[in-house]
Amino acid sequence: MTMGERLRQLRLQRKISQEEVARTIGITRSAYSHYEINNRQPVYETLIKLSTFYEVSLDYIVGGDAFGPASKDTHEMIRMLDTMDHVKRKNTINLLMDVLKKNNNVM
Repeated sequence: MTMGERLRQLRLQRKISQEEVARTIGITRSAYSHYEINNRQPVYETLIKLSTFYEVSLDYIVGGDAFGPASKDTHEMIRMLDTMDHVKRKNTINLLMDVLKKNNNVM
């Protein structure tokens, strides 16, 4: 999937217009439209704004798979894990894996 396709997909998932995205991140609708149809590539600062706006990683926007759209609960879990030391983080992950295994939800 191209960056433009990904931007369009993210925008449509939120059911918002190109104008709304452009206004929020401080660019013209025309510029944003060019990003979605792959006629132009956003500068680094705009990529950061898009990443923040859509709550996804830069890697996801430019075509990678890491950290696509996630729920607020997912973001909160990541924030909590980031504040833990290595031992607490490992114990928490192991506990979560145990719960998922018991509920047959392990991938």
